[in-house]
Amino acid sequence: MTSTETRTAGRLGDSPLRPDGTLKVTGEFAYSSDLWHDDMVWGVTLRSPHPHARIRSIDVTEALRVPGVSAVLTAADVPGENAVGLEHLDTPALADGVVRYQGEPVALVAADHPETARRAAKRIVVDYEVLPAVTDPRRALDADAPLVHASREDNLVRAMKIRRGDPAPTAPVVVALDFEVGMQDQAFLGPESGLAVPDGEGGVDLFVATQWLHVDQGQVCRVLGLPPEQVRLTLAGVGGAFGGREDLSMHVHACLLALHTGKPVKMSYARDESFFGHVHRHPAWLRYEFGASEEGELIYAKADILFDGGAYASSTGAVVGNGGTLGLGPYRIPSVHVDARGVYTNNPPCGAMRGFGCVQAAFAHEALMDELADRVGVDRVEIRARNGMVEGDLNITGQVIDSAAPVAELIRTVRDLPLPPEPEGERDIRELPGGASNTTHGEGVVRGIGYAVTYKNVGFSEGFDDYSTARVRLEAVAGEPVATVHTAAAEVGQGLITIEQQICRTELGVDQVVVHPKDTSVGSGGSTSASRQTYVTGGAVKAACEAVRTSVLRRAAALLQRSDLRLDGDKIVAESGEVVAGLVEVLDEPVEETVEWRHRPTFPIDPETGQGNAHVQYAFSAHRAVVDVDTELGLVKVVALDTAQDVGRALNPDAVVGQIQGGSAQGMGLALMEEIVVQDGHVKNPSFTDYLIPTILDMPPMQVKVLEYADPHAPYGVRGVGEPPTISSGPAVAAAVRAATGKALRRVPIRPEHITF
Repeated sequence: MTSTETRTAGRLGDSPLRPDGTLKVTGEFAYSSDLWHDDMVWGVTLRSPHPHARIRSIDVTEALRVPGVSAVLTAADVPGENAVGLEHLDTPALADGVVRYQGEPVALVAADHPETARRAAKRIVVDYEVLPAVTDPRRALDADAPLVHASREDNLVRAMKIRRGDPAPTAPVVVALDFEVGMQDQAFLGPESGLAVPDGEGGVDLFVATQWLHVDQGQVCRVLGLPPEQVRLTLAGVGGAFGGREDLSMHVHACLLALHTGKPVKMSYARDESFFGHVHRHPAWLRYEFGASEEGELIYAKADILFDGGAYASSTGAVVGNGGTLGLGPYRIPSVHVDARGVYTNNPPCGAMRGFGCVQAAFAHEALMDELADRVGVDRVEIRARNGMVEGDLNITGQVIDSAAPVAELIRTVRDLPLPPEPEGERDIRELPGGASNTTHGEGVVRGIGYAVTYKNVGFSEGFDDYSTARVRLEAVAGEPVATVHTAAAEVGQGLITIEQQICRTELGVDQVVVHPKDTSVGSGGSTSASRQTYVTGGAVKAACEAVRTSVLRRAAALLQRSDLRLDGDKIVAESGEVVAGLVEVLDEPVEETVEWRHRPTFPIDPETGQGNAHVQYAFSAHRAVVDVDTELGLVKVVALDTAQDVGRALNPDAVVGQIQGGSAQGMGLALMEEIVVQDGHVKNPSFTDYLIPTILDMPPMQVKVLEYADPHAPYGVRGVGEPPTISSGPAVAAAVRAATGKALRRVPIRPEHITF
């Protein structure tokens, strides 16, 4: 446990109290759904009930007659370009002529009360002509499949192929499998919400929970037909994100209503609408084949990966990129043949979620590693250690792993952690599958242990211009030096604002650090995704602090007529150690520097071979899961979920452990319970009653081992932390259930009927 003194210090390597922590646990933190304006009206969205239909007409007459209604808008009221999207501008802000998934926004209503707005929305009459829908992604590329977008030749979003080594390899031992991964939701607790306030001069201020302020701004500007200076975004309190806030939700809708009515407009989704209002994790169908020597050393690997992108592209192209380039796991494989595709369907749109293409692939490659181990008679841990990457190896795109790759150490570390004691005698039912429902007293319960080791890229890849901007200001306030750090990098609960403060304290030696509200008045901070913010925005803050320090010392040198100066806390000292001035003595005017910082460049891969330096950094993790399975009822209790992860350098050790624990919970959830059930394009469970997520009673004790092999190419040696635990935890849980039941279990989430039948 970190000492109280260290927490107060709050520099890098410490674990200071989060400035938003107490407010959140006491319920006093203001989330976006708490936003309020005395003069505001409420906005609601009318959504399509059909996965695919032509809009013949929309009649808003009766809706406008409802007392209290101030506006009803459709696509005809969009003043700019009716098209948004992260990678492709293929998504209408409001459906124009065609709806392509159940839940697509069709019309907007503003009224003086949310219930009034909802009643009015029900009076909008939309005449639909239902069209054939493509809802099975495995049929989406068939010649006779309906086109999701009539302007396209087919339903392909992106195809990637990777070819390396022997084009026709053979091996004495061959194992293969087919695997299916269901659609997972980000399940953030704070639903989509925000407040748009017109400025009276044709512009608008939007306060919203998001992951990427500047990309949101650009899309909103396009739809409104306004320049960026007239569309200003400020981050509101974010109640979780996990990728689900990278795309727009109510952003444009609230702004359209605000500019139309001339009043502030608040929009806040109910839970069921939230399931339709954001993208989800891509379902995937995977076919894998490994060839190996009789000793279990990999000779070749083949993979065919299909992602269901849903009705609009979102970030499907990048997910295909990750699934393809990282989809064979952290192993040395001389020959590879990978095909990865993402397709359009009339299912709900899918996009970014924690793990981003690697999660789905990991279930397949780790299940196949277990099968290979059993086939050749090698321990399941040792076969991973035997084939695991080390620094200097090439991955499947031919990129050199140029920093630590401790695959063998990670998997052996989790193996060697103490196991939970074997149950003896009469057991507490609360510790058994089914818990207090008293479904078993131990009869039919079998224990299983499973392992997984995986890796993930950090930051944006394949030539994306990935950067962040930081502005740091140092000034004297009431006789004390105070630093203010300003970035547009979204704090979504991961603790970025704490890291920004820690960097400023470390680099400038000041105790008081103010974090400026996140907004678009400073340059882009990029997306809070891809485990990139501590690396990229941390790098920008570090560089801005260094520029401030240089300016301060230059000013001090001119004032004191000497050049042998450095900062030491709130003092300016000479090389001899002599204190020559207090820091505030040279801060008669504030010092402010703004820096745009980039990591090393990445490059697009070769379209024919899939070779190239696609990624800037890799992060590795391993899990061991211990489960008890009631083989008669198909119920599973995760008894332990232990992990080891290389984080480069833990700048905030407590936050690192928190990220690892939270990511592990999401991976476990996908393995056992989390799935949006979609039948014929219709979502069947848009609620937390029927969409299950792990609670505190489901999470087991965790032993967390943090390795720190600094990346020499990254600021402070850091590695991204947030996503790797989500990737390796789920496959370990699935492996443990397979070990307990003896069943192949080639689909997740694993349901009771998969175990009992």
